[in-house]
Amino acid sequence: MKITFKLFATLTDYLPVAARSSNLLELEVAPDASISQIIAPFGLPPRLVHLVLVNGHYIQPEQRLTRRLLENDVLAIWPPIAGG
Repeated sequence: MKITFKLFATLTDYLPVAARSSNLLELEVAPDASISQIIAPFGLPPRLVHLVLVNGHYIQPEQRLTRRLLENDVLAIWPPIAGG
């Protein structure tokens, strides 16, 4: 099934070079793949996977191992944000 995968801020460095300017990829994923399984091939450091949204809804860390997506869902991930 097809989903949209978006990485923001410093996480865009983990996308293929061609996708970094748009910060998104269209992915084909298995219907039974969890969020954790979908992001694993990208090598994101767990400490940087902070804010995980599916279609704009926050996914708690404990749900990321079991939460499945649906066709055309949007999975977006943000790192921790610091500022002053």
